[in-house]
Amino acid sequence: MNLSDINTIRSLLSSKGFSFKKSLGQNFLIDSTVCPAMAESCCDENTGVLEIGPGIGVLTAELSKCAKKVVAIELDERLKQLLPITLADCKNVEIIYGDAMKLDLKRIISEHFGDCQRVCVCANLPYYITSPIIMMLLESRLPIDSITVMVQQEAAERLCAEVGSRDAGAVTVAVTFYAEKEILFHVGRESFMPAPNVDSAVIQLKIRKEPAVKVKDEKKFRLLTKSCFAQRRKTLVNTVSNTMGVSKETLREALNKIGLSDTVRGEQLTIEQLAELSDNI
Repeated sequence: MNLSDINTIRSLLSSKGFSFKKSLGQNFLIDSTVCPAMAESCCDENTGVLEIGPGIGVLTAELSKCAKKVVAIELDERLKQLLPITLADCKNVEIIYGDAMKLDLKRIISEHFGDCQRVCVCANLPYYITSPIIMMLLESRLPIDSITVMVQQEAAERLCAEVGSRDAGAVTVAVTFYAEKEILFHVGRESFMPAPNVDSAVIQLKIRKEPAVKVKDEKKFRLLTKSCFAQRRKTLVNTVSNTMGVSKETLREALNKIGLSDTVRGEQLTIEQLAELSDNI
């Protein structure tokens, strides 16, 4: 079955009475070049792939050709009537129905990928849940080598920006802390059905063996980072004091220790400076 052919997809969906749900961010890929490129960039015959949100299985089918095994997690149980058809020839694929944000992914990886040399995550993520999914995958410290995902173009640029640049945000710091990041290629809106209002990009996050910087307390570091970007137009002293409850005097002293002015904004700090500041407060 040609899952990149729009007429084939429409006919299949119509035969099962399936309609798209905007609330689930369902936009299915119909560009025949995108999924093979994603699959080839992240896995080989020794790799186990955890896919999040397979949809009708366009990416899943390509992953099954490259990987040793694919386990796909799908939230929409209506797809139980479609996936057995679209993935009928994919004998190394297993579908688990549930919410990836709530399932025990460590247990799933342990139970399903024991015979794989490495494990990676690959997904075409719904735009509305991009950051929460990526942060959950990183902060959970899963035994994975990489995360290859398609996200909204704007999100890709933010996730892969340099910490301390105008495009960076709290999620940029978190991604940099846990992984080496790269935009692999861009994907136009015409590659989807139904077509979204924005373009997309595929990014790859290669998980670091050790975080980019050492900090005494990772939880405090994450909280500080979020606080620094909570009110971007305000100085770091004001926004962190308001959100973390740290006194302004303590923050001024901590900034002075690392050679920064107390008028600096949080978005201006490098990840090394954020780490030092976290340790000093």
